[in-house]
Amino acid sequence: MVNVLFCGNYKVFDGMLTTSLSILKRSKSDEPIKFYIFTMDVSHLKADYLPVTEKQLIFFNQVIKSYNKENEATLIDVTTFYKNYFAGCPNEGAYCSPYTLIRLFADLVDMPDKVLYLDCDLLFNKDIHLLYDKDLEDYEYFASRDHYGKFLLNPNYINAGVILFNMKKCKETGLFVKAREWIQRKKLTFADQSAIIRSTTKRKVLSQRFNDQKFLYKNTVIRHFSKRLFWLPYPHTDNIKQWHVSRVHKVFKYYCFDDILYEYIYLKEKFEREFN
Repeated sequence: MVNVLFCGNYKVFDGMLTTSLSILKRSKSDEPIKFYIFTMDVSHLKADYLPVTEKQLIFFNQVIKSYNKENEATLIDVTTFYKNYFAGCPNEGAYCSPYTLIRLFADLVDMPDKVLYLDCDLLFNKDIHLLYDKDLEDYEYFASRDHYGKFLLNPNYINAGVILFNMKKCKETGLFVKAREWIQRKKLTFADQSAIIRSTTKRKVLSQRFNDQKFLYKNTVIRHFSKRLFWLPYPHTDNIKQWHVSRVHKVFKYYCFDDILYEYIYLKEKFEREFN
């Protein structure tokens, strides 16, 4: 069983669909995949901070089971954990949203020993097993360098958008406990990412090909569509996501993901017809 963790509110649905489709279409294995989806209702902070809906979960399960009937998605509401640990904390206004913090509850939920956490703004260019089947041994996690952080902060500064967790080891070292304590007591530049890095006992830094945040190469396993810097026609940042299909074509000139993105377009329209 491959175990994948997503986190977010109802707005991550486009990302969940595209990311999961890329996993399913690029995997050559018949091994079933279990998707864990952490969500919560913190609409008291912002009106659209609402959880992933049951309708979205039902449809998502239909999609993944069409590839393998043993695939499964489970929705886990962590609202109570958030209120108990992070309500009013210095990082509640995190650089993205409070939903970036909720992966730090992974040790409080009944999770398998090996879990691949994924941001919802990425696509697999190659088989997930190239990453998932790596032997974690006595490491807490495997992750790749942050494209900008490795230049600006530290050569081995990691990007937390793709992390292969050894949950058993993380519980032994108290990684998540320590990370939550950082979030509770100190405002951190990159919130959860900074907390994970500061709480690490032992990790392994992987090649950039497992979380490429700027380019797509022939050997890229995961292309992460995070915010990036463009130099032309003038220096600026842009946040093009994979579900912005026309911009993926126009700006990045990527067509290798079209089988994924065109199915996503069809499924999104189907969801809106059937559930809305």
